Amino acid sequence: MDFTGDEITTWVASLMWPVMRIGAMFAAAPIFSAKSVPVRIRVILSFTIAWMLIPVIPAPPDVDLISAEAVFIGINQVLIGVGMGFILQLVFAAFVIAGTSIAMSMGLGFALMMDPNGVQVPVISQALLIMATLVFLSLNGHLLLIEVLANSFHNLPVGMFVPSRDGFWQLANWGSDMFAGAVLIALPAVATLLLVNLAFGVTTKAAPQLNIFAVGFPLMIMIGLIFLILILPTITDHLSRLLNEAFELMWRYLGSAQ
Repeated sequence: MDFTGDEITTWVASLMWPVMRIGAMFAAAPIFSAKSVPVRIRVILSFTIAWMLIPVIPAPPDVDLISAEAVFIGINQVLIGVGMGFILQLVFAAFVIAGTSIAMSMGLGFALMMDPNGVQVPVISQALLIMATLVFLSLNGHLLLIEVLANSFHNLPVGMFVPSRDGFWQLANWGSDMFAGAVLIALPAVATLLLVNLAFGVTTKAAPQLNIFAVGFPLMIMIGLIFLILILPTITDHLSRLLNEAFELMWRYLGSAQ
């Protein structure tokens, strides 16, 4: 069988552009980007998914792979993939922030450990992050993410497109939603612990001989753990709401690039 140089270039390009977008998304998205997932596994997943999508996605533009236009298209694919992964990363960051707020209020802010992304966070944040990850997988969120990624090649085919300034502003404004979601998750526990602190302050004034440090720290930790158990059933509702908003933002982000 004889193959021309143009045919080989077309085959390589049809696989290379999707791999760049999918690989960039895996490098930024939670779970897939964790240090516990080897880079080799992410590369294999990127090539496998791209190979499966080639027959059903629009054909890429016929450009010279060694040209400025090809470099620009490659940068576009990376920006699109990183943007999609970054949006979903902020959903899980909301649980990390909520756990940090609770830990600081209950006196466990000094107890740090490494999360899957290699960052030191309080143990409460680690617990909420693990629970959110398990709920995300149980809701088939990883499959939905891959579905959105596959549909992105129809909504925004490979070509000379780049997200507009409005798209980048939408990503920046999504940070406020992340903090709002974190406040909603941590608000019951933080508000209760604040009231307990106020009660301890009044008690200290009324009975100065009481060793508030010997009594207060264990009680704060116990109350914090109780409220942590009480808010665990709400993780599914909070995660579902944040995921719906995140996937809607992904569609707006992709639409702003056209």
